[in-house]
Amino acid sequence: MEWEELIPSSAGPPPDVRRKPEPGGRLARLRERLSKSRRALRAELSASLFDRLDAQTWERLEEALIVADVGAKATAEVVSRLEAEVEAGEVTGPEAIEERLVELLAGLAGRETPRLELSAKPSLVMVVGVNGTGKTTTIGKLAAALRERFGLEVIVAAADTYRAAAIEQLETWAERAGTEIVRGNQGGDPGAVIFDAIAAAEARDADVVIADTAGRLHTHGNLMEELSKVRRVAAKRLDGAPHETLIVIDATTGQNGLRQARAFAEAVEVSGVVLTKLDGTAKGGIALAIAGELGIPVKLIGVGEALEDLRPFDAEEFARALIAE
Repeated sequence: MEWEELIPSSAGPPPDVRRKPEPGGRLARLRERLSKSRRALRAELSASLFDRLDAQTWERLEEALIVADVGAKATAEVVSRLEAEVEAGEVTGPEAIEERLVELLAGLAGRETPRLELSAKPSLVMVVGVNGTGKTTTIGKLAAALRERFGLEVIVAAADTYRAAAIEQLETWAERAGTEIVRGNQGGDPGAVIFDAIAAAEARDADVVIADTAGRLHTHGNLMEELSKVRRVAAKRLDGAPHETLIVIDATTGQNGLRQARAFAEAVEVSGVVLTKLDGTAKGGIALAIAGELGIPVKLIGVGEALEDLRPFDAEEFARALIAE
């Protein structure tokens, strides 16, 4: 999936900011980044797994997907459907069975192509999640992508006013991405920072405001309520805001990430998931589990430290990189 599909634009990116295709192809790079997850799966899914089809085959497949954190419920659905189709003669042969497995796993994430809603000017993107998930890094990479690929003017808002380090880190990323930053005083009102950032965007005719928020622990109800308050302030200041609320989940946390996403979705209306650190885990299946079990689309994934390692999520491409030899 290309950025232009995630963020449709009639004008498209300016010619001078179009990027060249990735060396070796996007799928090859993604496969490389998901090597830990794929190796863990292939340790369970031998090349000859589907040569002999019996009860043990389906048990081994189920175990492998659960180990990869696809989730027990989703795994049971995928395996039972695949087994039924094979027994009915609808799918025959090892290669066809593996291809069908890729299709079924991709289907967990839904059939609709994810989109980032940035049609309003300015658009407000709120980024939420617990500390350490990679929120600030994601904001910097997203700001850079919007500026370099689409020529959009982006302002980032340092609305995590509780940690001086968070503001400093966002300043570093804003400079790297070539975007402006609006900050408040440490310990100040985060809603006021977002309010000021929207005002700055309107005054400077900027296209997008991306707001960092405090890394709230999802078990702290009072802090989650504060996040809801920040959202209400934004809605009063700008019609339709926030236009996107993205929760950043650390893939290395596995099923705990699923619980985080569920808790945040109960506190605020989460429109999409950004799954980070996929290159550092053997549990990449969590991307499919989150989308399938919560019905919240995964819109972006982080597969490394470089700016280009934040990319749109393509369920079929992801499942193929995870499963296929």
